[in-house]
Amino acid sequence: NGIGGDMFALVWHEGQLYGLNSSGRAPALWTPEYFAGREKMPSVGWDTVTVPGQVAGWKALSARFGKLPFARLFAPAIEYAEQGFMVSPQIARQWAAQVPVLAGQPGFAKAFLRDGRAPQAGERWRFPEQAATLQRIAESNGESFYKGELAARIVAFAEETGGAIRADDLAQHAHSWVAPLSQDFRGYTLHEIPPNGQGLAALIGLGILDRFDIESMGRDSADFYHVGVEAMKLAFADLHRHVSDPATMQHDPKAFLDPAYLAERAALIDMARASTPGAGMPKTGGTVYLTSADAAGSMVSFIQSNYRGFGSGVVVPGTGISLHNRGEGFNLTPGHANCVGPRKQPMHTIIPGFITRNGAPVMSFGVMGGSMQAQGHVQMMARLAAFGQNPQAMSDAPRFRVENGPVVNVESHMPADVVAALRARGHKVEVAPPDSLEFGSAQLIYKAEHGYIAASDSRRDGQAVGF
Repeated sequence: NGIGGDMFALVWHEGQLYGLNSSGRAPALWTPEYFAGREKMPSVGWDTVTVPGQVAGWKALSARFGKLPFARLFAPAIEYAEQGFMVSPQIARQWAAQVPVLAGQPGFAKAFLRDGRAPQAGERWRFPEQAATLQRIAESNGESFYKGELAARIVAFAEETGGAIRADDLAQHAHSWVAPLSQDFRGYTLHEIPPNGQGLAALIGLGILDRFDIESMGRDSADFYHVGVEAMKLAFADLHRHVSDPATMQHDPKAFLDPAYLAERAALIDMARASTPGAGMPKTGGTVYLTSADAAGSMVSFIQSNYRGFGSGVVVPGTGISLHNRGEGFNLTPGHANCVGPRKQPMHTIIPGFITRNGAPVMSFGVMGGSMQAQGHVQMMARLAAFGQNPQAMSDAPRFRVENGPVVNVESHMPADVVAALRARGHKVEVAPPDSLEFGSAQLIYKAEHGYIAASDSRRDGQAVGF
């Protein structure tokens, strides 16, 4: 997470759910010809940097729902940047892991590898240049980042070191208020931001899972995990084939949630064996997550990210702005809906989640962690709606992580007999080590009759706080 990323939010306010998409677009210079000769999109460097959207998202949320002056919101972050904070063991570990990949990217070593190394756990980290950047954003109501001094510094560094972002790319960024998509499940409703995000995959997976009697299978049984894995394989196959910038999608996202289509996809699941499914064809027609709720009943599901830790590795000198690498979400397949193109939004992984029941709010939540997010939402929803688990139990339970390939990753505390049963059905199961960071991190606020119940994931740094 950093200043140079994207953000999305779902906000429950006065009886209505609002969706905000503040993800950025590709530079105008990013034509398919720009990437000629490459087999796939790069993962780091300037050629992964799309316009960062989150600063505009902060401004949009504050303007529509905020109760405090915009500039006042920055005071705690500015203080941390100026005075410093003690680096936690988790962050120290993740920081050090990024060094071999990003040390050579423009600006990274000077900004984040002082004394030639990443900070160790317990060391104090100060970043006064970042404090000054946050102050400029606060004082300019966000304009400096897109049309002012900060924008000029981003563009100058791009032109100096081989980046494609130009002044017009930044100046033309715009956030979007969007109507959330939803899928019913056992009397509850899961809401997600529509494409270009991967929330559609969570809704597809949940809609497929709704066709199975998972209650009689038993919570945490081999059948329970098998059908969940197979449902998410089908959902991810559709995600990677069809989801892109809404302007280039060939099908209405709602078509993937049509009951007949979901039933067709569910019928492909064989309870006796694993599969490697392809995409369906409907009929034409490094992330930080937080959630908050207040005494008035407003709830916010908020997520922002630089993607893959520090993102692209490119850091604008003297600003502390580490730029994200969301451009990696494009592909280079001619004719594909998500093929890279000028001023286009890539398929995005970060998604906030929200659950209602009979039109009333139930839970604001998220499960950060790349492709883990959509399947994490499905796993949380199944545990809540089918088995009535409380938020902390939902978060603590063993998770699986899969895409549309043959390997199923599971956590070390998944029962050994379940792992054996999945392998017997043909799943290529890999059990992760106990300290794995590959299964995301959940934060949840559940609205109870007389207050809120909050939960925080033990897998990463985070906490539930009431005040």
